[in-house]
Amino acid sequence: MIKTIFLKELKDTLRDKRTLVMMIVIPVLVFPIIMNVFVKISSSFEKEAAEKTLKIGFVGDAQTMAIQGFLNMPKTMGKLDLVPYASKSDLMKDVKLDSIQIGAFVPNNAIALENELKAAPLEIYYDATDVGITSRAKIYVDHIVNESTKKRYSQLKLNESEIVPLAVSYNNVASDMEMIGKLAGGLLPYIFIAFGFIGCMYPAIDLFTGEKERGTIETLLTTPVARWKILFGKMGVVVTSGLVAASCAILGLYLSIEIMDLDIDENIMNIVRGVLSFSFIISLFVLLLPLTIFFAGVMIPIAIYAKSFKEAQSIITPLNILMVLPAMVGFFPGIELNVVTACIPVVNVVLATKEMIAGTLDLGLMCLSFGVMLAIAGLAVVISYRHFGKETNVAV
Repeated sequence: MIKTIFLKELKDTLRDKRTLVMMIVIPVLVFPIIMNVFVKISSSFEKEAAEKTLKIGFVGDAQTMAIQGFLNMPKTMGKLDLVPYASKSDLMKDVKLDSIQIGAFVPNNAIALENELKAAPLEIYYDATDVGITSRAKIYVDHIVNESTKKRYSQLKLNESEIVPLAVSYNNVASDMEMIGKLAGGLLPYIFIAFGFIGCMYPAIDLFTGEKERGTIETLLTTPVARWKILFGKMGVVVTSGLVAASCAILGLYLSIEIMDLDIDENIMNIVRGVLSFSFIISLFVLLLPLTIFFAGVMIPIAIYAKSFKEAQSIITPLNILMVLPAMVGFFPGIELNVVTACIPVVNVVLATKEMIAGTLDLGLMCLSFGVMLAIAGLAVVISYRHFGKETNVAV
């Protein structure tokens, strides 16, 4: 009987164009569109920033090491146009107006300090809100400092290798997959949770509040079928819709990687392809299933209580923010899956997914996270059953 009700309600749901759009079309398209737009815009800005001819204004003697460093900058480091200024105030003013992108101020006594083998001050002015300027300013100054240091060593007739006591090298022992999992792995569960919630919302409202508005709920309840069977049949459709929406989001991500010509490093693309393996998707759905049941269990009592589709939508829609907000924890560095976080609903799913992507998931914590989600899913089902069993809630 549950299967019969499930198939009947599923057929009705699939006839609703609005539900199909939210459940299939948008999740499939959102990843390719977002990734394509993001990569294109990001690449365009990076290319423009790298090729842009920077105007660098300077105040001071052109013979100082700092200004000579700008004048003799290698062409491989970008195009520069140096403009002399009479005062520091005019220099700073034009930097703010973006007439020049970088300002360099060298005091009048810079040559004397250099002759005395002392450090000559160099003040750099730039607008950090201008894309790419901060990094290029740092690159230029680092180059000038290095060249000036070599010149000073030569003046002092010193061997650089004899002065530097330590040759430090930094080596990252984390794999590329771990880096992606820890740094960017929070995005994947965030998207899936959001679409899982949206996928559950419209069927939940239509199968309960919608039936009340259409006047068909009373007819259904007069049939010789236990109410819990009716509830489970309908809830099965809500949960299926949420999982289909999450699956379509995965499909959209896969299509954006395989079909669209994205300007992303091939090594990163190969890692992402490796992440989207069959075993990873199955493990992800193990966590998403109780989470989706929990979403359904939260929405159904509201849909049963609401008197109209509009009322149910106005109550459930803000819940999306409340449910998805814990998923943002995945974007915060330093928060990892442990015994405490594994007991926090939604947060445990996000952190467990990050660990899965990184390949560092502890099986015990995975089981604890699944158990917690299963427990709150069961609680949500009980609450839904109690509300569905009240005559005052199902009556129009």
